[in-house]
Amino acid sequence: MLADPETVKEERKMRSVKNIGLGVLLLCLYLGILSCSGSLFRNYGQITPGGEVTRDLENGVFHPELRYYTSGSDLYPNALIGLHRDYRLNPETLWKEIAMTPEKLRGIVGFMKAKASEYGHFPYEFELLNTGGQRIGFWYSILTARTFLRFEEDGTVMLPTPELETYEKLESKDDKN
Repeated sequence: MLADPETVKEERKMRSVKNIGLGVLLLCLYLGILSCSGSLFRNYGQITPGGEVTRDLENGVFHPELRYYTSGSDLYPNALIGLHRDYRLNPETLWKEIAMTPEKLRGIVGFMKAKASEYGHFPYEFELLNTGGQRIGFWYSILTARTFLRFEEDGTVMLPTPELETYEKLESKDDKN
C-alpha cells in the first residue's frame, strides 16, 4: 500500500524542521565554545614569522639578554631558540642550553642551513611573543618543526621541542614523491 502523498509531504516537513532545529542547536553550541575559548587559551603566547634576528644569527651576533637552547642533534639541531633571561623553560622539555659565542652561533646556524638544504628546505626565524604580545625571544627552524608556547601558573614557559625526527621526516616525504 502506498503512502498518502499528503502524509509523505508532512513527514518531510517535520524532518526539515528537526534538521533546522539541530543545526541551530549545533550553531549555539559552537558559539558557546568559541566564547569560552578566550579563557581556555589565555595562557598561550604566539609564535609569529620574524626576520629581524636572522641576519644576526647568520653573522654570529648573539644577544646577552637571551639564553640560547638547541633541540636534537648537537651537530644538526632541529631548532634553536633564544629566550629572554626573565623567562625560564619548563624543565620537562628537552632543550639543551648553550653557552653562546659568535663562533658557536655561526656554526649552529650554518649546520642547520646545510642539513635543511639537503632536503630543499631552509630554516626560518619566528618571534616568540608573550600573552601581551611582547617579544620574549625567537625560534629558528625549518617550517615543519612545530611547537606551541604556553605560560604555566608557576611562571615557567612550556615550549616543547620539535619531534626528534624532524629531518628524517623530510627524507621519507621525498621518498614518496
